[in-house]
Amino acid sequence: MTGYEDLIYEVKGRVGLVTLSRPDKLNAWTAAMEKSLKQAIAAAVKDEAVRVIVLTGAGRGFCAGADMNLLQSIKPASNWEDRELAKAARDETFDFNSGLGPDVSPHYGGRFGYLMQVKKPIIAAINGPAAGLGLVVALYADMRFAGSDAKFTTAFASRGLIAEHGISWLLPRLVGPANAMDLLLSSRKATAQEAERMGLVNKVFDQANFMGAVMDYAKTLAETTSPRSMAVMKAQVWKALFQDFNEALAVGDAEMQKSFSSADFKEGVAHFVEKRAANFTGK
Repeated sequence: MTGYEDLIYEVKGRVGLVTLSRPDKLNAWTAAMEKSLKQAIAAAVKDEAVRVIVLTGAGRGFCAGADMNLLQSIKPASNWEDRELAKAARDETFDFNSGLGPDVSPHYGGRFGYLMQVKKPIIAAINGPAAGLGLVVALYADMRFAGSDAKFTTAFASRGLIAEHGISWLLPRLVGPANAMDLLLSSRKATAQEAERMGLVNKVFDQANFMGAVMDYAKTLAETTSPRSMAVMKAQVWKALFQDFNEALAVGDAEMQKSFSSADFKEGVAHFVEKRAANFTGK
């Protein structure tokens, strides 16, 4: 679809495919790309036909991090973060709160926290190098799959920077504090296979069939599971990181009661009993 700068948004069946598109620059991040990403996610959320969102990169890379020309323009004491965020957002605001499940918006702010608020699952399809800001964006997805040739690096320490945009919170929860320290302090490159072993990615697929495998998984989610269930469970998981067990238990009990009165629950039982494909509506 047109209307997006440095990004392509397409709908393939029930899957919204978002592709970072600066292939000659390994999809290095720009303010225009950030604005387009938010617009594309908003479009996918609004489209009731779309049930799963896949985020990937054009060409041989996922995202090489912030464009180096942008980094070179930063001056000491300049409020760079606010300026870049303002350029990306401009006057457009979107409400990503799904209204399903517990409200996670108080916990996930900043430039990319809205990705946690989106009711539809977001899969990062890491087809190639993911570095710096590119890796950060991937961490905000609900799941990550990697091509067998993908490489990962935080890159910040080798640029004289620090763990930005909440990565100091997100990364240890995926790979543990020791692995997070290693990746952050060394800025070394990790292979897709190592990333899978430490839990940075869910699964590695062969590079030659990578996007087909990711899209097959996304299609399975979109066609066989309840959109309402996915929305509530996504909110439950992100909320639970700020809850103790009893709080999470109470939320689960309350949400289960709501599920019993939903159309998707009735359809979930009916299609199983009738031995047919599910026809969930998300209601």
